[in-house]
Amino acid sequence: MGFVENKLGSIVELCEDPTPDPAGIIIFGASGDLSFRKLFPSIFKLLKNRKLVNFYILGVGRTNYSDEEFKEKIRKSLGNNELISKFLNHVYFLSGDYDNDELYLNLKKRLEILDEKHNTKNNRLFYFATPPHIYLPIIRHLGKFDLNQEYENYSRVIIEKPFGNDLNSAKNLDNELHKCLNEKQIYRIDHYLGKETVQNILMMRFANIVFEPIWNYKYIDHIQITVAENLGVENRIGYFDNAGLLRDMFQNHILQLLTLITMEPPASLDADMIHDEKIKVLKSIRPFDLDNLNNYIIRGQYTDGYINGELKKSYIDEVQKDSKTETFIAVKLLIDNWRWSGVPFYIRTGKRLKKKVSEVSIIFKDVPHSIFSDFYPVKIEPNALVIRIQPDEGFKLVLQAKQPGSKICINTLNMEFKYKNFFNYEPQDAYERLILDALLGDQTLYVRNDVMEESWKLVTPILEKWENEKIELYYYPSGSWGPKESNRLIEKDNRKWRNYEDI
Repeated sequence: MGFVENKLGSIVELCEDPTPDPAGIIIFGASGDLSFRKLFPSIFKLLKNRKLVNFYILGVGRTNYSDEEFKEKIRKSLGNNELISKFLNHVYFLSGDYDNDELYLNLKKRLEILDEKHNTKNNRLFYFATPPHIYLPIIRHLGKFDLNQEYENYSRVIIEKPFGNDLNSAKNLDNELHKCLNEKQIYRIDHYLGKETVQNILMMRFANIVFEPIWNYKYIDHIQITVAENLGVENRIGYFDNAGLLRDMFQNHILQLLTLITMEPPASLDADMIHDEKIKVLKSIRPFDLDNLNNYIIRGQYTDGYINGELKKSYIDEVQKDSKTETFIAVKLLIDNWRWSGVPFYIRTGKRLKKKVSEVSIIFKDVPHSIFSDFYPVKIEPNALVIRIQPDEGFKLVLQAKQPGSKICINTLNMEFKYKNFFNYEPQDAYERLILDALLGDQTLYVRNDVMEESWKLVTPILEKWENEKIELYYYPSGSWGPKESNRLIEKDNRKWRNYEDI
């Protein structure tokens, strides 16, 4: 266990998160699904782990709840015990219209009362858990009533994705935000970055010297990223049919994951230094050849099919209209810098695929000369480092080793590590991690404005091409690994997707 002496001379344990300063947490859209499914359980867990002192939660929404009605709804969601009752003593609700000045006049008065009651030193964390079109009315009113001001206190805003719908809308939203807030006050959340295994990428890469010398084009043949879900769009039909998977997954989660895998070592763990390296990667991604887009990106949509013996509806049946929204994409991209020159990245993500799995696979090159080629007419499986994000978080190193018996008998060996088998810990939800970081003022796992903008620069030309021209949409049965055309994308380069049949 590591220890470090901080500036005050006290000793803090590196493996223990610090406790944030007192603060009020104000959740806009508090009566919605996200709040009850993710936010309240995560904030309660912070209290349970003794990371909250002198706090309150003020839910804001259009539903006309009293404080007691709102507390009772949360109690039904979380359960009933002494600690939950203690948690609910810090919970309140304010109803109103997001476009109405009266809501924010009442909000300002209520916050002053609650700040004094709970001794939070006027520190406030605002969480936007509303539909995206409501962000601007809220932020403008926060500015109008000086709720964005920082003196000896802080005022921070967490914004859920989607952050814009394309490059122009994202820039417009960002410009409006910066009229009221500075960049240090804005926390653009990407819950994927809060996952334990995603955070571990930095540790694995930059705390182990064994990886750095081979983490480049000289030794890596290609990299695969697979983010597969066996669920459909479920209760997100309205949002998803307007967004599609390129916006919903690739523009944010997957590109963020890609930057962690490919970035240069930052000078320190300072948030801005990490973001500086991320932006370099995004600027180095080769723009897609829009005239030959099918050579670089395949889009698909699921039809009827079986998953675990159960028949699943097609996407068209779910949305109940003829829709060309993609539920699957496979992408090949290149990064034009020294480290990754010539190394292809193959990415696929989709809904209603055969299994739920998220992995990054670093596939290494073959040995320069195999002394076993006379005995093995079939190519020996290459070494690989596989980082498993879900399920069973962990990683494994794929090696070749001698199998007992004949002196030339080689077999593939998986040296595997799973968090659940090594660490005695209760898994931390990504939202718990990210809310704690926002309370601590740490933006490392959030998205900086220039990083967000650069990702939209890459994706927007594709979206415009799809909208303005008839680009083919390929269909695949639910329970498969996507349209067969996605295999062509990688197989034309004499490579193949990793096999997930044994997961």
